[in-house]
Amino acid sequence: MIRVVIFLIAVGLLAYGVALLADRPGDVVITWQGWRIETSVMVLVMAVLAAMALLALIWSLLRAVLRSPFLLRTLLHHRRGVRAYEAISAGLIAVGAGDVAAARKLAAEVNSIAPAEPLALLLRAQTAQLIGDRAAADHAFRLMASRADTKALGLHGLYIEAQRRNDPASARAYAEEAERTTPTLGWAGKAVLEFRCVTGDWAGALALLERHRRALDKETYRRQRAVMLTARAIAAEEGDRDNAKAFVLEAVKLAPTLVPTAALAGRLLAEGGNLRRATRVIDRAWRANPHPELAQVFAELRFGDAARDRLKRVEGLAKKVPGHIEGGLALARAALEAHEFARARDTLAPFLAAPTKRVALLMAEIERAESGDEGRAREWLARALNAAADPQWTADGYVSDRWLPLSPVTGRLDAFVWRVPLTAVGGAAPVIEPERPSAIAAAPTAKEPPSEGAAAPPPRAELAPPPSRARARSTQPQPPEADPVIPLVHAPDDPGPEATEESGPSSEPQSGNWRKIFE
Repeated sequence: MIRVVIFLIAVGLLAYGVALLADRPGDVVITWQGWRIETSVMVLVMAVLAAMALLALIWSLLRAVLRSPFLLRTLLHHRRGVRAYEAISAGLIAVGAGDVAAARKLAAEVNSIAPAEPLALLLRAQTAQLIGDRAAADHAFRLMASRADTKALGLHGLYIEAQRRNDPASARAYAEEAERTTPTLGWAGKAVLEFRCVTGDWAGALALLERHRRALDKETYRRQRAVMLTARAIAAEEGDRDNAKAFVLEAVKLAPTLVPTAALAGRLLAEGGNLRRATRVIDRAWRANPHPELAQVFAELRFGDAARDRLKRVEGLAKKVPGHIEGGLALARAALEAHEFARARDTLAPFLAAPTKRVALLMAEIERAESGDEGRAREWLARALNAAADPQWTADGYVSDRWLPLSPVTGRLDAFVWRVPLTAVGGAAPVIEPERPSAIAAAPTAKEPPSEGAAAPPPRAELAPPPSRARARSTQPQPPEADPVIPLVHAPDDPGPEATEESGPSSEPQSGNWRKIFE
């Protein structure tokens, strides 16, 4: 609307000027070099306008002739750019579809048209990965890493290639360089953090976490820092208990319900005589996550206490989670140690209809300790073989008797969770009853998975030994290696596809190496 108004105003002013000249005619006389020209003002104005138009036309023609080489070069460059764009687009589609022949042909075409283009380098690298030529892929990624505009992508590709050839030292160097030059790269920060955690460099990992604090939400930051501080405290516990205590107390403030943090903090505080604070720390974690390690630490807060004193203390702890199996197991264990066998039986009675392994084993101990009835004890041991499994520290199919800050399988931080291992969730298995002596006799040689409908019970307290006796084992079989699938849009942690069988040798799967440090 504004443009229409401006146009109308300009037309009106022009018409007004023409009318003004027409209403006020005059003569113009020009004398120059013996020439005398007489004309009207209107004719002079029209002549000047015509001369200006002619000069503009002549200048345009002259400029077009002078710029013709540049225009021709620009036109050819544009045509090459269009061809290169079309070839790159078709090449990337061919890579995503797994068409080796088309990808190789289009990559060669792009390399002849525009070899220095960033997308041409990317297509070259992905085509090399598709056909299994790791050397060519590494060369293409190195070219990208040497340029400022593609350095981040090149380093990411070199990092992935180093991982595929099982070279953790080179992978760490590329990740460190990427994190240093471009701190906003999420994969680089995560990879460097993982490397530092795997090597036990908890101070460096904490410093890196602080640098990337703004990129994390508050809860994730607090949780990861608490896990790292707990791991650092565990590492320093043997040699420097004062620093270990400082680390774990800071971790408790960040994640008060983290079981290993609360257990370690309670033990160190009790050693220092601060029983009231130790009780508060364990109590808060116990209410959120009842765990046998917390119950064990709580029962042993006062060194040298009599068994009845421990029973009284554990009784108060169990009342804070009424009906929970962990409270019942802790109370029954304390009653057994205090030789109050009837109370131990009564405490376990609600869990005997579908006993877990820990419940059955504890009942076997009660039978032996109370009456020395070895037959009844063996009955409970036989039932324990087919009883429902108890939760354990599990990460990526890996089961450990104690908490670990990293997954031994993937190196992922804070991967362990307290749950029933996946191998315990299977088909139904019959429960061996006391009246079946033949089954009891055969029980020690057969170990069947528990029934799927069994409730997920807590773990055995006696299976959570101190770190010196802890061991980790894998209970989940490795799945068969599947054929590589090349997505049209690659995941953030993989800039290029794997090699296919028909196109070339495939990369070997990662095994062993630094990821298996806990085995």
